Amino acid sequence: MWYMIYSEDVENSLPLRKEARPAHLARLQQLKEEGRLFAAGPLPAVDAEDPGEAGFTGSLVIADFDSLEAAQAWADADPYIDAGVYARSIIKPYKLVLP
Repeated sequence: MWYMIYSEDVENSLPLRKEARPAHLARLQQLKEEGRLFAAGPLPAVDAEDPGEAGFTGSLVIADFDSLEAAQAWADADPYIDAGVYARSIIKPYKLVLP
């Protein structure tokens, strides 16, 4: 089943994001290679494709997991958690309707 993982950043998270980004992206790449990733990306702090030094306010991942518990465990192991980027995450089932 698909699950939505919405994570909110702490204030001034950009330096922390930059440091942990390679490990964070590696986990997402693994989901992609397994055919389990629908979408993933950061939420810019300003209305721009590249927010520059304004940074990001959080991230959204939509991916396939066996259960809500498995999705939660995956989210809890994100390198951004260890790096202090995320203040909190919300994980919910997601029903894909379109496309």
